[in-house]
Amino acid sequence: MRPVEPTDGMVITADTTFKSGVYVLPHGLSIAADGITVDGNGALLIGQGRTGSGIFLEGRANVTLKNLHIQEYYHGITAEHCRKLTIAGCRITSTAELPPNTAFLDVWQDVDHAYGGGILLNGVTESRILENDLQHQMCGLLTYRCRDLQVRGNVANYCSGFGFHLYGTGYSVFENNTADFCCRYEPRGPRAGHMGADAAGFLIVHGACWNLFRRNNARMSGDGFFLAGLTPQGKHVPCDDNAFEENDGSYSPNIAFEATFSSGNTYRDNIANACNYGFWLGFSSHGMLEHNEMIGNRQAGIAVENGFGFDVRDNTFQDNAHGVLLWSKHIPMFAKAVPDNDTSYDWTIEDNAFTGNRKAIRIAADQDHGIRPLDPSGRWGQPAPRPHDHAIYRNTITGNVIGIELVDAEATMLAENQFHGNVRDIA
Repeated sequence: MRPVEPTDGMVITADTTFKSGVYVLPHGLSIAADGITVDGNGALLIGQGRTGSGIFLEGRANVTLKNLHIQEYYHGITAEHCRKLTIAGCRITSTAELPPNTAFLDVWQDVDHAYGGGILLNGVTESRILENDLQHQMCGLLTYRCRDLQVRGNVANYCSGFGFHLYGTGYSVFENNTADFCCRYEPRGPRAGHMGADAAGFLIVHGACWNLFRRNNARMSGDGFFLAGLTPQGKHVPCDDNAFEENDGSYSPNIAFEATFSSGNTYRDNIANACNYGFWLGFSSHGMLEHNEMIGNRQAGIAVENGFGFDVRDNTFQDNAHGVLLWSKHIPMFAKAVPDNDTSYDWTIEDNAFTGNRKAIRIAADQDHGIRPLDPSGRWGQPAPRPHDHAIYRNTITGNVIGIELVDAEATMLAENQFHGNVRDIA
């Protein structure tokens, strides 16, 4: 196949290989046929003013895009309602981006208001996103209401928004990707601000369910993995039944793994070290945390308000302020959205190792962030039911200041735990 020079607004309807070079294409290119391959051959496509898309395709099937270099568009590649698409070996950067140090991000932006980024997929199914370089821009990969994606081996480091974004996307695999240093800062006055501002390595929202996240890195990001199931307006859109295996979300200024208002998510063999919190799973239920490592977190390895039905087994908690921190808190809007999450209850905490924490396990009623009593004159107006029916079995609790602390918790079952060298075993 003879290489061709891409031209501005070019419509591609057959297999095409580009001639190597640099091309300024303000209006980009479009794909208008099924079953074709476009090989960029290292050609660099440059937009103008960070608007539009470098490559656009809609309603296409069995299209392969590979070896493209794209920059200076709003989105590098935009695919709408396609199936069996492959995007592989592309390098996309310098797309539309909010100025730094200006804004707290809106994680609920719909596709019509999506942030800029390398690749945007909307309603795409049965597709593969493989080994692309999506660094140094607002977002790496944005997916809206997609399913059956295979997202493997991509790099989206140094994004100021989200490395990988799932909005209503399900039944997909995200494996061996990297989204380190996805962070930003929002100033709040001359001497205050928020480090992170809801940037995340992986953002998972609005009913993104049944996904597998395996062996991904999201270190030193605003949050490593951020899953949210309740809109600011109180609409419950849970992200349920996702599996997180062998990922690393360490060194976040906030949370390695945040997952709220959702059910059935599992976490196995992950690393969540040196963050504010390793796992924050507020108002969620029926989760499993097994074989995870949580070392050196400033507040807690696992922190959950009003969660129920969790199993916490065979994890390592070391040198955290709290190993497991559970509490109740009544918030009227949340009580309306998830009435079953009225307090903390029905947890099994067994066969874990707690070493060198300030408090290995704390379960407490009516708390602010789990660590201090709520002001009785505060705005919530009523107490939550007491935490109840927690089972704490066969844990090794060594060298902590306090082993187990219970504050107004009812029907807590303790059995076969081993205490060694704590200042106080039970408070």
